[in-house]
Amino acid sequence: MFWQFVFEKKTVKRALKVALVVGTILVTINQWQALTGDVPLDIIKVILTYIVPYCVSSYSTATALQEQQNSSEE
Repeated sequence: MFWQFVFEKKTVKRALKVALVVGTILVTINQWQALTGDVPLDIIKVILTYIVPYCVSSYSTATALQEQQNSSEE
């Protein structure tokens, strides 16, 4: 049931928004020298910087939805 919540449209939509905002802030902080042209951009780190907040948001939302469903069934 957990994975059903992870792939729900509202979970994916929320996670994408969070990943976009948080990921952009973190890329700016962590890759500032690359963004200003002082060092090469590490694309693997950029990708991971967006994936991590997406996963955290998906997990949090799915867990909350699952707990909500479980409490309503009781």
